[in-house]
Amino acid sequence: MPNRLVQATSPYLLQHADNPVDWWPWETDAFEEARRRDVPVFLSVGYSACHWCHVMAHESFEDDDTAAYMNEHFVSVKVDREERPDVDAVYMEAVQAATGQGGWPMSVFMTPDGEPFYFGTYFPPGARHGLPSFRQVLEGVRNAWTSRRGEVGEVARKITQDLAGRQLSTGDAGLPDEETQAHSLLQLTRDIDPASGWFKGDTKFPPSMVVEFLLRHHARIGSVAAREMAEGLCGAMARSSLYDQVGGGFHRYVLTAKPGGPLVPHFEKMLYDNALLCRVYAHLWRATGSELARRVALETADFMVRELRTPEGGFASALDADSDGGGGRHVEGAYYVWTPEQLREVLGDQDAAFAAEYFGVTEEGTFEEGASVLRLAGVGTAVDADRAADVRARLLAARELRPRPGRDDKVVAAWNGLAIAALAETGAYFDRPDLIERATEAADLLVRVHMGEVARLSRTSKDGRAGANAGVLDDYGDVAEGFLALAAVTGEGVWLEFAGFLLDIVLQHFTGEGGQLYDTADDAEQLIRRPQDPTDSATPAGWTAAAGALLSYAAYTGSEAHRTAAEAALGVVKTLGPRVPRFIGWGLAVAEALLDGPREVAVAGPAGGELHRTALLGRAPGAVVAAGETAGTEFALLADRPMAGGAPTAYVCRHFVCDAPTTDPQELARSLGSSLSGG
Repeated sequence: MPNRLVQATSPYLLQHADNPVDWWPWETDAFEEARRRDVPVFLSVGYSACHWCHVMAHESFEDDDTAAYMNEHFVSVKVDREERPDVDAVYMEAVQAATGQGGWPMSVFMTPDGEPFYFGTYFPPGARHGLPSFRQVLEGVRNAWTSRRGEVGEVARKITQDLAGRQLSTGDAGLPDEETQAHSLLQLTRDIDPASGWFKGDTKFPPSMVVEFLLRHHARIGSVAAREMAEGLCGAMARSSLYDQVGGGFHRYVLTAKPGGPLVPHFEKMLYDNALLCRVYAHLWRATGSELARRVALETADFMVRELRTPEGGFASALDADSDGGGGRHVEGAYYVWTPEQLREVLGDQDAAFAAEYFGVTEEGTFEEGASVLRLAGVGTAVDADRAADVRARLLAARELRPRPGRDDKVVAAWNGLAIAALAETGAYFDRPDLIERATEAADLLVRVHMGEVARLSRTSKDGRAGANAGVLDDYGDVAEGFLALAAVTGEGVWLEFAGFLLDIVLQHFTGEGGQLYDTADDAEQLIRRPQDPTDSATPAGWTAAAGALLSYAAYTGSEAHRTAAEAALGVVKTLGPRVPRFIGWGLAVAEALLDGPREVAVAGPAGGELHRTALLGRAPGAVVAAGETAGTEFALLADRPMAGGAPTAYVCRHFVCDAPTTDPQELARSLGSSLSGG
């Protein structure tokens, strides 16, 4: 019999709607029920593309005996972390503080007042690898609740008090400066493995925001070390199995499965990774002219449109890691891996031999059950590019016939903002108006479905219907970033106006008295702690995303309030950059824009012309671009800036000082630190 999750819009919650566990969504009634029955609350947090979430669900939540015990002794609450990042952040902080690590599925036991007292992540059905079984955990928590209630309550109160005391402030750190950026770069050089190009460590996540900082730092001061590190990281990612060598796009992360063996991916594909990396590779091409960067940017953009675009014009959250591996078994990576025999079936003997050498497919296999992950195995060797492209296309066509991974169809506002920025810029750089159209359609969906009459964002939508959860700070920051990029590319000032609506909400509802930012609005649901995390992890933190959008908006409009808010928020970069630069990459990138101005580029003349494209290809960090007729009112930057002699004319200013206007694309390119070729 379905449980209460049958009414959910989250694909992750719907995956659990037929569990024998009597799940509740996160709502007040669940905690009232726990209070009425005098039982603890079990909170389980995950997301639809999470492999181990599926494993624990199959092992425990689909087990009738386990479910019966949970239903008798607990009120069980299921949360999609992508719908409620605030709930996830608050309780993940508690998990990490108590256990020293975190991850998903996240398992938290709490009082009916929401105060946590016991934590974990994945628990197996039987005790193993030093982990108790899930049933042992349930029984232990129940016994503590019934026989040591006072001790449990004291632990819960102490944890809650500790969390509530962790309020951050930008304090007196001041603005990030040249020393901040130099020390951050130095720390990154210590973390890099020069032999592989990757950062050190067995598990490797794509450092997209760090690469953006490196490219901006190189553009601003000419740092060869920053450029080489960016090229090394991007080359390592693009040639490894992190990148889908057949279909384009990136998996979530890679790790070393066997000593001396190739890196093996965790195969889920997230919209946010692909949006950030698409934009980074486009920017790498802009800086270096790299053909590999160009190919990866375009293939990743095409992947997002082909496999993640929804019928409503938005972009779905993720593709699962698992798919049908035969016989109804769901196997991680089954859609993506190949055996030599499978290559021969599709390509014939000669091209299969070429593909096996090119992609590192071996007879013994580099993954599981004799299959291999695909990577570019022959680094530095000459390859027939046309033959490689033909092999890719034929393998992709054959792969399309395999059972596909599941797709999480919910549209997350923040991640769609990232995708809009990536597709708009990639379309502009490579003369792909179709990508700009896809970005515009996604932006239209966010305005129509996610933004209310007072510009308050809904976090998610599905099938064209807004979800019930309020947008958090990264939704406002990333959507504003996407709208600003779209304004620059299309010359349509309405997107600047929409960004302004969102950023005014940030100033009114997300900003503290000392300039610090909070992840939730001051009128949002009150949890045991108001979450506040300035660190960039898989995506830009709401804090740094908002800072970047505020800074750009101020450059477009001259708004002192938005500039002041951006500067107040960036104090955290000065504090964290030299210490943990890998976890404040977007903040460091925004700081580069601050140190460079950012530059304001007004192109008096039609959007889409040569001078406008030259401006968009400028490498100056965070430069804002307005193009259009000077008689219009959409961009303040265009006011009183006429075309010279009837020809399109560019005006470049920063720090209240302007260059002489120019009609020469080459001159504009030089003033923005770029060349017309993108190299």
